[in-house]
Amino acid sequence: MARPIKETPILFGEDARRFEERMKQVRKETPEERERRQNHYNVVLKWFKNAEEDETAGRIVKNTKVTAG
Repeated sequence: MARPIKETPILFGEDARRFEERMKQVRKETPEERERRQNHYNVVLKWFKNAEEDETAGRIVKNTKVTAG
């Protein structure tokens, strides 16, 4: 059974100011990084599409951890 989600902390003062400034910054992405990210997305999408068709694949997808990198 899942554990309850903890309440999200509220930021005050300097922490809040830094967080807000960071959210305003637009991340730059090179074409190579975008292509890599899109390829990862497409692979995961195929996993889920196949899982709908194949019960065994569905169990594999549900038990697979996806890591960044």
